[in-house]
Amino acid sequence: MITKLNSNNKETAYEIRSLFQASYRIEAALLNVSDFPPLNRELVDFLNSDTEFYGLFRDDKMVAIVEVKSLEGKTDIESLVVHPEYFRQGLGKRLMQFILKTFDSEIFTVETGLKNKPATELYKQLGFYEQQQWDTEFGIRKVKFIRTKDNTM
Repeated sequence: MITKLNSNNKETAYEIRSLFQASYRIEAALLNVSDFPPLNRELVDFLNSDTEFYGLFRDDKMVAIVEVKSLEGKTDIESLVVHPEYFRQGLGKRLMQFILKTFDSEIFTVETGLKNKPATELYKQLGFYEQQQWDTEFGIRKVKFIRTKDNTM
């Protein structure tokens, strides 16, 4: 079941942050970086966030989350995390499909580390196209993907 989460609730924000930490520790290792900005997000950042969070639950346990920001016909997928115990079960794909169906946007964007092959392959599989690559100040090569509503570029 996918549910909109209230990140302004302290308990919910704590659960969101905990899942982000578990998932992003794995991504940091995959990208071979020690200073990984997503791991630096504090509880207050989630409590005060202007983004929307949707959680995927299994047996009343939140196992995956997508974070989005949608404005004027464009939806940015800010984060997509799956608890490491649930990797490779299609949960990230389910959340992405949910966002693509739920938000009436002309354009969808998502960014990830170039070395994060599971994520880059998922986005390509869902019809996203690479728009650009760049190096961050943290030594991470990032890639931005874009997709239009009707999946044409």
